[in-house]
Amino acid sequence: MHNALRLLTAAICLLPLGAMPASASSADAWDDFAKDVAATCTTLAEGRIEKPQVVVDPFGTESYGVAILTGKAFGADAVVSSICVYDKKAKTAEIGGELTADQVMITVPKP
Repeated sequence: MHNALRLLTAAICLLPLGAMPASASSADAWDDFAKDVAATCTTLAEGRIEKPQVVVDPFGTESYGVAILTGKAFGADAVVSSICVYDKKAKTAEIGGELTADQVMITVPKP
């Protein structure tokens, strides 16, 4: 019983030390994830959307990253948006069709 109490006390004392680096690397990992989703989805939009603005859900779902790409339709004057879904395990993505402004209105703030 005495050894179990010592072990529990030591674990509780060391817990904050182990959690600190994980938090810092986690923020970096999420940033890298968002950049990868944006880059992959932007590549898929080539030939569909000229100079797309990309908004990435910072965390996505448990299995997928999600982004919305908005910009001028390639070869046309219409502004369109597309939804891109990124498989976190496979690191591949698929992009949906073009949604016109009368179907959905997306406003991306200027940086």
